[in-house]
This record gives sequence, structure tokens and C-alpha cells, in this order.
Amino acid sequence: MATTTVKNERAAGLSDWPLMKNNIAREDLDAVIEFLRQDDPILTQSKNVAAFEEEWSAWLGVKYSVFVNSGSSANQITMAALRERFGGGEIIVPTLTWVSDIASVLQNGFTPVFTDINPRTLGMDTEEVIGKLSRKTRAVFLTHVLGYNGLDTALLAELERRNIPLIEDVCESHGATFRGQKLGSFGFASNFSFYYAHHMSTIEGGMVCTNDPSFYETVRMFRSHGMVRESRSETLKNHYKAEWPDLNPDFIFAFPAYNVRGTEINAVIGRSQLKRLDERNRARRRNLNVFLDHLDSKKFFTDFEREGSCNYAFTLVLREPDGALWERVERALRERRIEFRRGASGGGNQLRQPFLRKLMPEEYKKYPKVDHVHFFGAYIGNYPELEPERIQALCALLNGL
Repeated sequence: MATTTVKNERAAGLSDWPLMKNNIAREDLDAVIEFLRQDDPILTQSKNVAAFEEEWSAWLGVKYSVFVNSGSSANQITMAALRERFGGGEIIVPTLTWVSDIASVLQNGFTPVFTDINPRTLGMDTEEVIGKLSRKTRAVFLTHVLGYNGLDTALLAELERRNIPLIEDVCESHGATFRGQKLGSFGFASNFSFYYAHHMSTIEGGMVCTNDPSFYETVRMFRSHGMVRESRSETLKNHYKAEWPDLNPDFIFAFPAYNVRGTEINAVIGRSQLKRLDERNRARRRNLNVFLDHLDSKKFFTDFEREGSCNYAFTLVLREPDGALWERVERALRERRIEFRRGASGGGNQLRQPFLRKLMPEEYKKYPKVDHVHFFGAYIGNYPELEPERIQALCALLNGL
């Protein structure tokens, strides 16, 4: 009987549900082909990268953007530039985030200070963040998880009062807003990812955004070996030339940095995708509302903060701990080939990962709210092509378990 039910559901289109579908469209590939048809096209970082940076800044509402080869690279050079600017110390970080956020903090010599989550946003608990601010705090590195806004007025006001920089990880939340303003335009700096599974893709790629001109120039140099010639500031370049007259001005390296440049092909795809991002995001918002409106709120947590959200995934979290129910959820999804990721963003509680258990063996035990999502939560793909009827069928399946 169960096999027949699964077959009927597959016939109805419930099965074979990937995390992402059709994110790189034919028109994006056609744009690449048209670009490659040019006589002797430059493939490494050049005019399209610069144009993509300008178009992205205009879309986001910031002054400066720096395109790199991944969201993880965006994290890395942001933390490197932050240390150059403010020195070492502590960075307050989430327990629920992608690994590269925490890794970039560690790799740049900062001490991570963790907080539990707000279950309604999956972001950091504001009271815990404020409670852990100190003279050692160099920044708050906040992740907007899976399309939900993680900001509130109390956090922004306290950081402004103490003059502590906010770094926004918006890799999973392109187009989400707080008070009508796009996430990624509030912080001292923000990071985006254009990985295949996100709202828009450049295959691999990322962006660092800021309104601070000095930080922008530093990030540009960190992107490309620390070379001063990468700066767009003639004043800065002339300063280095005067201070280091024995060096070739084309090869002055200000920092022991990286090569994380993007390519022209990545930028061409990004420019093509950006044109339809807002339209596709409207469909994602519609889909999330259908999903949460039709889930059984007695079995599943549906009280997520939807205002301003823009989710490329459906967040599926049990209302209460229930190992047997969760086992049924996972089995039902696997049988119907509905792809999911347990633990939500980054696999759940980062403090349970080997790299952090080695550094902080007992710390993972202190955060019960993120542990609930770690053991009884997951996400399922949300893409614009999903029909509301298909989402409702998924909810009916889950509600019946």
C-alpha cells in the first residue's frame, strides 16, 4: 500500500524535488556564448566584473562592491581587511551558519564568541549578542539564515552606541529586507554568495559590499595578492610609491593576501541573472507563505518571521522534540526523492563539528535552541517554478505523518 501511495504521488509531481532547479537559464548561457564570440575576449577579471560590481551596488543600495570567486572568499577577505583595520580580538558569531564564516574568523586570528539562535529568524539571539559585547569585541558577524532577516532595532542601536562594526552574511538571503531596506546595506560590510543553490548564481562567486571607501580599497587589494595597483585610489597608490621608492609601482604588495578574483564568464552570468532576480524572488516569497500556511502548526514550527524574508528554501522544524516523528519525516522525504538538508543552514550547530570540538570541546552543550534545529530541522528547496498545488501536496504529506 505504501509503495502504491508513493507511485501515485510521483505521478502527481510530488517526487523528484531537488534543492534547486533551473537556476542557470538558457538566456544566461546565451549571454556567455555571445561574450565568447567576441574577437579575443578577455576571460580573467576585466570590464564585466567591474560592470557587475556597479550593477550589484545599485541593486543593493551601497557605494562599493568587490566581486570574488566565492562567498567563502568574501568571508575570508572581509575578516582579513577587518583585522587590518581594527586589529585582533573577538568576533561574535552564530552557532547556525555556514562553516566559512567561523573558519574565516579563526583563520584571521580572531577569537569566535558564540550565541544561540532566535527560533523565529534562525539568526542570532539579540539579547545574547548584546550580553557578550565587550572591549575585546571587534565586530558582530551576523548571518541572515535561509532568507530570514536577523536584524532588529535593539541590536542596531546598541552596536551604533558602542561603535562596533556589524558584518552581515547575506549569502542565503538575497533580496530580503528589514524595515524596507535590503539586507546587506546595514552593516559596515556584507558578504554574498552566488553559489549554484542560492537565489542567483555565477556558478561560483561572491561579493563583498561596503559604504566605507578605505575598507573598499583594502578589500580590493586583499582580493588580488595585496597589490597596491588594485586600488582605485590614486592618493593611496601615490602614498605607497613615495614610501617605497625602491619598488616597481606595479608590484607593491601591501598585505600577505590572496588571489580570489572572479572571471569575466562568472560576471557575465551574474549580470544576466541579476536582471530577473527581483521577479524570481517574488515567487519565492509566495511559495514560502503557501508552505507555512498549509503546514500543521501543532506538529511543525510555523512562527517564522516572514516580514521582509526572501527564502530559497523551506524551513521544516518540528514544534517539539520527537525522534519518532522526525524519523518518519526523513523516511517519507527520501522515499519520494525530495531532497533536503538536515540541521538547516550549514548542517546545524557548528560547535558540534570536528574543527570546533577540537578547539572548544564542551562549548556545543550550551546552546539548546540551535540543537533543536540541529536534530529536528531541515530545509527543502524553494524555487520559482514550484506550483502552489505541489507545495500543498508536500504539506499534506508531512501533516499526515
